Amino acid sequence: MKKTILTAVAFCMLLVTDAVAKNETSNTNADVTELIVKKELSTFCKAIMKGDINTVERLIELGEDLNAKSLGMTPAIFAARYNKAEILEVLISNGADLTLKCNKGWTIVKHAKLSNAKEVLEVLKNTV
Repeated sequence: MKKTILTAVAFCMLLVTDAVAKNETSNTNADVTELIVKKELSTFCKAIMKGDINTVERLIELGEDLNAKSLGMTPAIFAARYNKAEILEVLISNGADLTLKCNKGWTIVKHAKLSNAKEVLEVLKNTV
């Protein structure tokens, strides 16, 4: 009888632990993403990710550094990762350095390929 009760209790604990772990994992991923966006991502790179070309152009006019890294990536790399070809063209025409690598050592071309950013790859092919 003791073994049956202990087995049942252990089984219940396993089920609860598994459910909590799955819930924590999904919440943690969302929380980490939200934390990264709130705490470390520059306004300039946020505008690039959203495809807000007007804000990007305005920030450039105000003197935004075109090569300053945010989360270890340059604004041009953000444009490549999110397939924002038009914004990448604006960055290039204003002097963005496409030879800079991210903190992982990856080039803008590698980021574009990993993201399957076909429009950006076409811009890069015509630029480089």
